[in-house]
Amino acid sequence: MNSQNRKSRAALISVISNTLLVVTKLAVGFLIGSVSVISEAIHSGVDLVAATIALYSVRTSSKPADKGHSFGHGKIENISGTVEALLIFLAAGWIIYEAFQKFIHPEPLEEPVLGVGIMLASTATNIFISRMLFQVGRETDSIALLADAWHLRTDVYTSLGVMSGLALIWSGHRFFPEYNLSWVDPACAIAVALLIIKAAYELTVQSTRDLLDASLPDEEERWIRSLLECRSNDIRGYHAFRTRKAAHFRYIEFHIQVDPQMTVAISHLLTQELCQAIKDKMPHATITIHVEPCTKECNEKCLAGCLLPEHNRDDRFNATVGNTAKNARSP
Repeated sequence: MNSQNRKSRAALISVISNTLLVVTKLAVGFLIGSVSVISEAIHSGVDLVAATIALYSVRTSSKPADKGHSFGHGKIENISGTVEALLIFLAAGWIIYEAFQKFIHPEPLEEPVLGVGIMLASTATNIFISRMLFQVGRETDSIALLADAWHLRTDVYTSLGVMSGLALIWSGHRFFPEYNLSWVDPACAIAVALLIIKAAYELTVQSTRDLLDASLPDEEERWIRSLLECRSNDIRGYHAFRTRKAAHFRYIEFHIQVDPQMTVAISHLLTQELCQAIKDKMPHATITIHVEPCTKECNEKCLAGCLLPEHNRDDRFNATVGNTAKNARSP
């Protein structure tokens, strides 16, 4: 199964599981009158929306470039992550509002043990689905699937919190009926909301990073630079090094300086070998390499990526400074 089919199948499984959880949590939440269970249903509802957006985005992001989208459709995954984050913020606000209403107008819970059961089932389901999404998301470098996985992983923690609160209420009703523990339910709901807000913030940072054309991770850039440095017999230096990322697509640009006597055919073969080496490491990379002759007219930008021995580098810099000073004195 290719990566695109794996991504689509994982996203579809997430949509189905979240649909079942939303329906079940809502039914149990309204049945027992638990705002924390209802808040978890809303949380799962947000997860459902996120999973649906992820399903759409992973199916769209791999479409080939066309006349209106010369660089492809990869950034739709980042846009979907941003939309998911905004939805999480809205859901958290609603949960906090409902929880405070429950503080003001407390109501006894009916059969809290039923809520414990649905939270336990939710936790087990989301642990399984989130592990699958993390695995597929990392293997296919899908920001949309990773965002969906973090949604579900947060749901695991919040479900455990709500389950603990309901278990405490159930134990209080059974063993300490003289104590009123109704405040535990909205308190758990507020804790859920705070965790959701934290997840939304982290998701916003992660998804908008690539929308702003941030560079590739440091370890990836270091690998590309080391590749160039290993070809110092053919490459005298490099500069104008730029990278960016959109979903699982990478865009890499740089200039290389070669012997002025190198033929066009050999320089073309050199760039082909560099591109192939990068693509072997990063299969969805688009590489643009500009070839320049290495001359003695150097500047600091040029020398920053110089691959010549140190003494040659110093001679080149001194010659450049001398020429610059000479030109400055000329009338």
